[in-house]
Amino acid sequence: MSLLPRRWRLPYFAVLAVIGLLLSVSALQAYRVSGGTRPWEPFLWEFSSIVVIGVLVLGLHAVVGALRGQPWPRQLAAHAVALPVFSLLHVGGMFGLRFLVYGLAGVGYHPDDLGTVLVFEGGKDAVSYLSFCLISRGVWMAQAAAVRAQELDRARRELAEVRLARLADQVQPHFLFNTLNLISSVMYEDVARADRLLCQLADLLRQTLAAQQRAEHTVREELALVQPFLALMQARFGPERLVVRIEADAAAEACRLPALLLLAPVENAVKHDVARHRGRVTISVVAKRAGERLQLRVSNHGLQRDLGPVPESPPDPDGGLGLRNLRERLQGRYGDAAHVDFGPDGAGMTLKVELPCAC
Repeated sequence: MSLLPRRWRLPYFAVLAVIGLLLSVSALQAYRVSGGTRPWEPFLWEFSSIVVIGVLVLGLHAVVGALRGQPWPRQLAAHAVALPVFSLLHVGGMFGLRFLVYGLAGVGYHPDDLGTVLVFEGGKDAVSYLSFCLISRGVWMAQAAAVRAQELDRARRELAEVRLARLADQVQPHFLFNTLNLISSVMYEDVARADRLLCQLADLLRQTLAAQQRAEHTVREELALVQPFLALMQARFGPERLVVRIEADAAAEACRLPALLLLAPVENAVKHDVARHRGRVTISVVAKRAGERLQLRVSNHGLQRDLGPVPESPPDPDGGLGLRNLRERLQGRYGDAAHVDFGPDGAGMTLKVELPCAC
């Protein structure tokens, strides 16, 4: 892997250039005061140091990265060796560039003696080395934190996907078992009718199995599953007992939602109202779009004069397993952006769901 990612190259070299210019301009003032006659010299002195430092810092960053996780004594020993190497390379590279440029310009260059240069530059290099080590360590820590955050975010997404898949899997057997129970009640009374119901159920199961392979689909596709289910229930109870009303505007039909989201609430409406009363019940499924929000409503209403005795075990006020499933799926998919409201509505119950509309 490159020591300097492509996206950081231009900013890195730009920073080096700015630092070199600032130091050069500062050195130029002192150079003129001392009587210097070649204005390019301060720029050469400063940029020769900056260029070499810029290269060495990349190597130092790699060294600091390689030492991460090592015991502190080993890290200190490695830095004790790396510091003089850093200083020698800096001095050698810097003066090598200067001698080269002076030679090309045909100008003599007479620096201080080697011992003086090593002492003078060595002190500055020690401070620079320590500063660069601390900066590099901070960069590595920030990169490690970013990687951990990405891994945590990915783990959360994968966990949410697994959780949603588990919740979606609960829809199929919950719906299947209740439907089979309904069919079994007419099996010995009307075999031909039970056979028709089983064929309709088989067709519906094929469609729901296909839908279950996808995390989400459109409202139009969801209603294409709800309609045959309600048709199956009408065949079971008779159109005089179960009246179906499905409404959806074109804008709402194009919105996407989790697959099999409405099937369980509709099945609950049948189970907790139609199957418990003797009279006529109207089940309504309405989908509307309001701006960027999708509004869904599933309601069941029975005529008061047609209702039979109150059942011994009243419906679950939370909507039972199907609606708890729905709430969990929406929470996992949309968080606080989705709202669910379920409760009495006149002579029946109404479920209202509002969620973001994504097309």
